[in-house]
Amino acid sequence: MLLDRLKRMLQDPPPAMAFEISEMGIAAARVGPRTEMEFRPLEPGVLSVSPVKENVVAPDDFQTAVASLVNGSAARKRRDVALILPDFSTRIAVLDFDEFPADPKEQLALVRFRLKRSVPFDVDSAVVAYWAQTHPDHRSDVVAVMAPVEIVSRYEAPFRSAGMNPGFVTTSSIAALELASDSGLSVFAKITGRVLTVVVRQNQVLKLVRCLEVPSAEWNDVSSVLLPTFVFVEDNLGARAERLILCGFGPQTEEARRGLEAELEVEVEPLRSALGVPGETNAGLLGYLHSIAMDN
Repeated sequence: MLLDRLKRMLQDPPPAMAFEISEMGIAAARVGPRTEMEFRPLEPGVLSVSPVKENVVAPDDFQTAVASLVNGSAARKRRDVALILPDFSTRIAVLDFDEFPADPKEQLALVRFRLKRSVPFDVDSAVVAYWAQTHPDHRSDVVAVMAPVEIVSRYEAPFRSAGMNPGFVTTSSIAALELASDSGLSVFAKITGRVLTVVVRQNQVLKLVRCLEVPSAEWNDVSSVLLPTFVFVEDNLGARAERLILCGFGPQTEEARRGLEAELEVEVEPLRSALGVPGETNAGLLGYLHSIAMDN
């Protein structure tokens, strides 16, 4: 699965709590024999998600919300938690290499170099995570996730203040992909507010990630982004996408499914989870919980 490499970073057992952050609020789960989930809404303006400016606009309100979810569960020893950040707080890219070096220092330097001209912040001081998807001919599609260190540290700060250690950090759509089929050639589209994340995956290999603001969450605005994506898939991967998976459309899901199915001429289905309905605020959390359940 896509997150196998990242899951190996987790301690055994996995963190006792996991949190997904969005402008709308914080979704939390206590991991155990019986998973308990809750959601703490945030007032508008507490967070303003962006890859280039301060995200935590009202740190006191954000810290209060985090503390209410932790609810005194922090022990004297700092406890590990999983933290799922909004897609738009980072830049995610898939970089193709004819050869990818084996040495981790060379890998990181090469990833930073390739991203230097395509991200609107200082690459050298940014937080970078990456993993290589290697092909039989030794070519690699390297997935890189990058964010300014100040953005990540301010998301982490209230958890650290509450005695928690964000030992595993990922983004919403990357985690949510654990709920989607990893066979064939598919496109995953997740809307959060007016931010659309589009992921193209061929079998288990990530081929393209786009994250951008759209005029609205209406399916016809989303289709204006998806149409060229489907053209790109056919032109560059030599085949038509077999399915489109939707997430975050809420009550409009069925209307979006029918409209996009007719316009794109592709099978369209909603993202699903046994633990609840994946949406704008919890899809990454549900994907994370699914991944650790499959891993244990």
